Amino acid sequence: MRKILLSAATLLLALSATLSHAQDTSLSFFITSAGSGNGANLGGLAGADAHCAALATAVGAGGKTWRAYLSTQAAGGQPAINARDRIGAGPWYNAKGVMIAANLEQLHSEAALTGKDNSLTEAGNLVNGRGDTPNQHDILTGSQADGTAFTDAEDHTCNNWTSSSAGAAQAGHHDRQGGGANPTSWNSAHGTRSCSQEDLIATGGNGYFYCFAY
Repeated sequence: MRKILLSAATLLLALSATLSHAQDTSLSFFITSAGSGNGANLGGLAGADAHCAALATAVGAGGKTWRAYLSTQAAGGQPAINARDRIGAGPWYNAKGVMIAANLEQLHSEAALTGKDNSLTEAGNLVNGRGDTPNQHDILTGSQADGTAFTDAEDHTCNNWTSSSAGAAQAGHHDRQGGGANPTSWNSAHGTRSCSQEDLIATGGNGYFYCFAY
């Protein structure tokens, strides 16, 4: 009887944990409300992750593992890192409790509920898009549309997020509209003019990037 009761208790705890996780619609996706202020020099992935965590903590969502949605390219004997491999399996919710995507497949498809109305800052505020002044819809990702790193010889990550001058970075349009090779892509619309703060602004951004939690 004692074994049966223990087994039942263990099952109830597991079920409770599963339900708790399934019902967690708290913040797990946002656009940074501020960039580094130093162009695309984010202090590498570690600096970008720390920025995500600090912004999340400021709004009471620091008790999660936060990762910047940024890819890096192979360099200096180090392999490339794919943005999609850094952010867990989903689902992800914005500050208003709206589910952006249930999983990685949906996130990297037309079914993702990204766009200006849902791609909010950590505080739940809208980010300026095309038609606003200033336009800030270019969000740094360094990624291809499927969330993977580029494999050619061009710089798509501003020297793996350490340059604020030379190079370029791939950016997406958070409002899914505008110009570039893939104007409706939230994560891979076009490259930036350079890595400086001035050129990020001139291209239509402000050095913002996406943060995801798991």
